[in-house]
Parts: sequence; structure tokens; C-alpha cells
Amino acid sequence: MNQFQAQGVNVVVTDYTPTNPTFPLTFIGCSSTGESATTSNLTINRIDDRPNFARVTVDVNIPININYTDANGVAGTARGILTVNEDVVMCVPQASVIPFTVEAFGSAICSDGEYIGDNTFKITCCVTVILRVVVEAEILLPSYGYCAIPPCQEFSNDVCAGVFDLPLYPTSGPNR
Repeated sequence: MNQFQAQGVNVVVTDYTPTNPTFPLTFIGCSSTGESATTSNLTINRIDDRPNFARVTVDVNIPININYTDANGVAGTARGILTVNEDVVMCVPQASVIPFTVEAFGSAICSDGEYIGDNTFKITCCVTVILRVVVEAEILLPSYGYCAIPPCQEFSNDVCAGVFDLPLYPTSGPNR
């Protein structure tokens, strides 16, 4: 999971509602559409000294709705795709008969923006991205406590030792 502020990102919009707004447009806000994020430009590079780990780089494409008012004061919305790049080290299974895929969840809420012309908004938004490796498998889940989350961290040549070893969820005692 990665949460960050994306500043000055250009988003080209289409599908104006109502159609044919009077330009220029005034930015009101934007947020995710609720549709699934997609991935593109996926690369997986195995890490030789860390079995079952790989550096994963991928573009995550998050569908968003941008709210605006046009030059006549008419409120409207337009659709766009916010693309963010992720570069992480995560647990990735070895090759097997049953293939795996890398999927993404993405959410964005805009805090600022402006229309810069040519169907393009420059926005600043709060983004949450969750990457996951998915494989169809038969797994027994424990009926107690939290499920173990496989490790994932941002790729960095200078990783802060020990920080990512802390538990994601608080422990509740010996029985958990």
C-alpha cells in the first residue's frame, strides 16, 4: 500500500456531461469513479539474494471524475485517467503451472486543480494505491486474528532497517 500526494499531474478529460461546455472551465474537485484501476507497463525483476521477492514497476491507471463549472456557470463533469508509477519490492511467487497476475486498487481525491486548456486539467490529489499478486489457489484461512500480509515496500537503494519489520496490525495478546 502506498499513500501519497501527487502534485501538478496533467489529466486529459473526455465524456463531458453536459456535452459541449463553454470554455474556459473552472475546477471544482475530482474523485475516483469507483471503477477498477488498471495496470500497464508492468515489469518484474527478481532479486537474486532474496528468494520469492522481486522489484515490480508498474503504471496504475485510476479512472476519475472531474467536476467543473463552465464559462456560463453551468456545472458539469468529465472523465479522465490519473496515471501514477509504482516502484516496489514485493513478494512474488516463483513460476509455476498456475500463473499469477499483478493487480492494483487505486483511489484518488483531488484537493486542487486548474483547467490549462486542450481538454487538460492540472491537478493535485491524495492517492492510495494497493498492489497485489493474485493466483488462483486453495488456501485455508485461520478463523482467528488477522491474516498475515505478505511484505511489500517501496524500492530504495537505502532502505531504513527495521522500520518495515513492525506489525501492520497491533497484537492483542498471547491468543491473538
